[in-house]
Amino acid sequence: MDKKKKRSITRGVILVVLLAAIVYAVYTSATNDKVKVLQVGDKAPDFELVDLYESGLKHRLSDYEGKGVFLNFWGTWCEPCKKEMPAMSRQYASYKEQGVEVLTVNIAQTEFEVKKFLESLDVHFPAVIDNTKAVMTAYNVNPLPTTILINPEGRVEKIITGEMSEAQIASYMESIKPEQE
Repeated sequence: MDKKKKRSITRGVILVVLLAAIVYAVYTSATNDKVKVLQVGDKAPDFELVDLYESGLKHRLSDYEGKGVFLNFWGTWCEPCKKEMPAMSRQYASYKEQGVEVLTVNIAQTEFEVKKFLESLDVHFPAVIDNTKAVMTAYNVNPLPTTILINPEGRVEKIITGEMSEAQIASYMESIKPEQE
């Protein structure tokens, strides 16, 4: 093959790659605009997911109205998630009777993986799996871990990305605790 033909083929391949990149960029920007970015003060989107341990039990965010909700999104491969879960479990034990609920949402992993992971950490709080990533999308979750604090009125109080210390977890649970009458 002569040099001129090689150069033409190389240029053609480069053009195809660039065209594919442009099409991808246009597509992702067009589809990202369809989901409103969740902000502090917004009404938290309602959802329904099935409990990992109690067969048939469905968790709906709307069922927790009047309580503070500590909504945590995580994955078994996520090291910061693994580190904060025991602290979340300990703080949940303290705040559960004070009207704070913890609901942990795994992002699309198998039931076997998730149960094995949680059992290895000996944690005790409700866990669900977002198999379709619909809840993750509704809450614009990225990266993991992400925790959404929802006040008793059902509004987003705070959005936390990244690992939390036990002191931070306690402080956040305190901040969404319903006022005692």
